Parts: sequence; C-alpha cells; structure tokens
Amino acid sequence: MSNSMKGMRVGKGMSQFFFVLLLLLTSGVLSAQNKEDRIRNIVLVHGAWADGSGWKGVYDILVKDGYHVSIVQEPETSFRDDVAATKRTLGLQDGPCILVAHSYGGSVITEVGTDPSVVGLVYIASHMPDAGESEAEDGKRFPSDLSKSSAMKKTSDDFTYLEPARFHEYFAADVPAEQAAFMAQAQVLNKAENFKGVITKAAWRSRPSWMLVAGSDRIINPDLERWYATRAGSHKVEVPGASHSVYVSHPKEVAALIEEAATHVH
Repeated sequence: MSNSMKGMRVGKGMSQFFFVLLLLLTSGVLSAQNKEDRIRNIVLVHGAWADGSGWKGVYDILVKDGYHVSIVQEPETSFRDDVAATKRTLGLQDGPCILVAHSYGGSVITEVGTDPSVVGLVYIASHMPDAGESEAEDGKRFPSDLSKSSAMKKTSDDFTYLEPARFHEYFAADVPAEQAAFMAQAQVLNKAENFKGVITKAAWRSRPSWMLVAGSDRIINPDLERWYATRAGSHKVEVPGASHSVYVSHPKEVAALIEEAATHVH
C-alpha cells in the first residue's frame, strides 16, 4: 500500500473520530440546554380532606431531578382563603412556575393560575371548572360514587369530612391500609361551601394544561376528569385502576406528567 493511500485512510479515520466527538459534544450541549430551558419552579396544591404531606413521594422525585418544589398548605376554611394561600406561595417564587393541583385544588389553581408567574397547569384527578362554574355544579354532569353514598359527613359548623371507616374504600383504595387509616385520621376538614366556589376567570383558557385521570376514582368520576381535559384541550394521561389518591399511590406517573409540563410548556 502506498504512503498516499495510508495517509488517506488515516485521514478518513481521523475525520470519523472528530465527527463522533463533535456529535457527542453537541448532544451534551443540547442536553444541558434542555435542562436550562425547562421550568424549574413547581408549586403543588392539595385537595379537600388532605394536606401537603400527601405530595411527599412526588416531591422527592422532583427534587432529585433538580426542581425547586413548593407546597401550599390550604386552610380549607373558605375558597377565598385557599386562593389567598396559593397566591402567597406563588409570590415566593423566583421565576416562572408550573402550578399543580389534586382534587378540589383544581378549582383553586383554575382561579389563581392567571397569575403572571404561572406558565402551565397540571391537574391530578381534579376539578377544572370554567368561569361562572363551581365543582359542585360540574360534578352533577357525571356523578361520582361518593355523591351516591353517605360516606361524606358534616360537622355542626358546616365542615365536611369523610367517614374514617370508609376513607380507604372511597379516597385511597390503592394505598396500603395502615397508611390510608392514618390519612383518614389526619383529614383537614373542609368548609362545605368551598365546593361551591365560583370561578371568575378560568386560567386553563390562557395557559397550557395537563390532566392525569385516575381510572378508578370514586371521589371524582373519571368520566368528568376526561370531559374536563377534552373541553380544555389538555394533554391527558390515564393511570388505569388508580384511586383518587393517585398522587400518593403513583408518584412516578404523577411526577413524570409534571416534568413533561415543565419541559414542554414553551
């Protein structure tokens, strides 16, 4: 083989090497850019008869993946108070955020989500009313198993709760019995009129939205969750067999949807 042919082969090999090296470097740069482009702030809002601790599994995943996660603790004393608590947490963010809610919290973020800091909304087995609507009225479109039962009780001063002995069955069927029993005893009683909180301006009409449907939800009819998502044009995923406590029982799926929103909201 002549020296010139050897030189050509070496040159070709070097070209291929540098091409592969350039490809790897470019991929690394793009990956870093994608991480920088994602929305870093996540605000989590719980639903009725619960508090922020239920988000622990989702929180752990998001923090591990590099997100800054804030959890709203709603007092559930009035719809206005819960809206104010959520606005208070939004005011602490240092940039744009994804606002996430479970259950009744969906009504809260629908009202609050027009805040300038909010760039995307994620609904986890939750309500999603339009302006002029309340979740109590929307619930009549597709009645839930809970609405057909006597499991919801009310105190003398008009706060609602789920009968502890039936909490596992209705709220958290796919959560271990001991954990569900604790959740039942740790309920935050919710003012009955909160469910009638009327939306003044629906944030999902001006923000991209995502909906996770809990396939075996007995608190909110899964068909209502699907209907909400269709009406809003939301990106929708479903977890078959999941209870209303899907955010507790399936944290990986819930966190994955939140991260999808954070990376595709632009």
